[in-house]
Amino acid sequence: MKTKLHTGFTLIELMITVAIIAIIAAIAFPLYQNQIEQTRRTTAQSDLLELTQWMERRYSNGFDYRDAGNNPVLPFNQSPQNGTAFYNISFVGNATRDTFTLQAVPTGGQANDDCGTLTLDEQGNRGAAQAGCW
Repeated sequence: MKTKLHTGFTLIELMITVAIIAIIAAIAFPLYQNQIEQTRRTTAQSDLLELTQWMERRYSNGFDYRDAGNNPVLPFNQSPQNGTAFYNISFVGNATRDTFTLQAVPTGGQANDDCGTLTLDEQGNRGAAQAGCW
């Protein structure tokens, strides 16, 4: 008499494998989302720094941050500069001859960011809703 040799996976083995994959995914996905938010925030910070340098070049040419008494038109008003905007960039209030403050307001997929609105002024003072965001 020949005995049949059964090979393959049992239902229990498959269920354990699926459970392990689900646990790994439950841990990895939030970490991935946090990394994406941090990358977008870093891009917005870089864009704020670039615009601050642009404003300083304007000031060095005419000793006035304004354009005929008004806020100048920024070379770009979103971050990232191309593609889907995750931050809208604008002035906080009106620039004066000697002062300005730029802000990056989270929008779209970044709207729930814990750091909230990022700010940067002519003195290099950085602001955010939470400490450690810059």
